[in-house]
Amino acid sequence: MEWIEVLKAALIGIIQGITEWLPVSSTGHMILADEFVKLNVSKDFMEMFLVVIQFGSILAVLFLYFHKLNPFSPKKSNQQKRDTWTLWFKVAVATVPAGIVGLLLDDVIHDLFYKPVPVAIALIVYGILFIWLENRNKRPKINELNDLTYQTALLIGMFQILALIPGTSRSGSTILGAVFLGASRYVSAEFSFFLAIPVMLGASGMKLAKYFLVDGGTFGANEWGIMLTGLLVAFVVSVLAIKFLMNFIKKHDFKPFGYYRILLGLVVLLYFVFVR
Repeated sequence: MEWIEVLKAALIGIIQGITEWLPVSSTGHMILADEFVKLNVSKDFMEMFLVVIQFGSILAVLFLYFHKLNPFSPKKSNQQKRDTWTLWFKVAVATVPAGIVGLLLDDVIHDLFYKPVPVAIALIVYGILFIWLENRNKRPKINELNDLTYQTALLIGMFQILALIPGTSRSGSTILGAVFLGASRYVSAEFSFFLAIPVMLGASGMKLAKYFLVDGGTFGANEWGIMLTGLLVAFVVSVLAIKFLMNFIKKHDFKPFGYYRILLGLVVLLYFVFVR
């Protein structure tokens, strides 16, 4: 095992764990990371790794919200168990739009937009939208997850389709959509986390199946070391990132993330257009 590769995998895990949950676009950061932190692996493995590493981030959500998401918990009343099942059904409804569009157009969208300039534009545009949305300063109508209707959940799922465009950010698009539809920042963030579970589990499973069954890929000691390191680091950092975000939005709005997105978009644009 080459330890330098494991250290690189740990760095990518840190980037994944932070940027998956903060609405700043993991893709924008990964494009820059790939310029300076190149793993000594095949292209097929790298493409698979960058998706499957998200599984570590999902485990963080399940770890932090296990009781809230567990409809079988003996500590819950019958009504609370029914509410938990209802929450899962709403997540399932919200998953459908992006799931359908992703299956049909994911490769086309990736080929068209997974390039530095479109990613930079998406970063900047959605950064501006976050600032505009917060400047509207409307009082939220949905302050509890139970207040989220199936119709609103479906509409949030429609916003998630936007995340198929690299640079948009999955959490960014769903949080933006939920706040626009009247949900509080806290409810928007939590529902975005839960919505990620089926989406990212499905994406990880499909990438693994493609890698082994279609591309004929295998894991050696080096690949196992890289994968396990990335997953573990992404899990730990995701736990910290989620806790940070939920504490941050109790006292602050999303404007700082909007400004950060604009700055990152300009950095990506300037680097790839004028420097590289």
